[in-house]
Amino acid sequence: MSDTAAPVRYVAKNMRLDLRLIAEMIAPGSTVLDIGCGDGALLEHLEREKGADARGIEIDMAQASAAVAQGLAVIHGDADNDLASYPADAFDYVVLSRTIHAVEKPREVLRQMLRIGRHAVVSFPNFGHWEVRLKLLLTGRMPMTSTWGRPWYETPNIHPCTILDFFDLCEQDGYAVEDWLAVDERGLRAPWKRSVGLANLFGEQALFLLTRKA
Repeated sequence: MSDTAAPVRYVAKNMRLDLRLIAEMIAPGSTVLDIGCGDGALLEHLEREKGADARGIEIDMAQASAAVAQGLAVIHGDADNDLASYPADAFDYVVLSRTIHAVEKPREVLRQMLRIGRHAVVSFPNFGHWEVRLKLLLTGRMPMTSTWGRPWYETPNIHPCTILDFFDLCEQDGYAVEDWLAVDERGLRAPWKRSVGLANLFGEQALFLLTRKA
């Protein structure tokens, strides 16, 4: 018998903040597709802690391979091209964390998510945050913050949006917002839930739980 302890792969408290909050939105025993799943941290947590049947898609081959090596059900692919191959209502939840602003066709990706999933969970950095506005106003340059951490010529973000923009898109395309959060990088939420305007000003990132309207 080996005296070497088995490695601990992922611990919830070490996950990125938005992934921990996304996990709270997902019911135990659900079927989940995580688009842009990275190293599979969320998948691992959902399988272990919530008994979920969790699968992932990752565009980065190295990360996808690393997740597969850990025994996770991850395939190499991307949101813009591969969601159409899934049947309707194949999952209880389809997750897109900090990726919708980096895809080529965010509106179509969201439509596909709510075709193949009964719920869609989306997180994104909020371009309406006061620090972003202030830096753009004072410097006249694309802002860099802890959330928007790359110069404009290296960033993968091609469709940055604000919380107000996302609410407008959901209304326009007929998606019901079941729940939403606006948080800073420390996870503080109140009092922004009482006011979309305050959330758009003070929330560094946003999370939305969506369904199709009846």
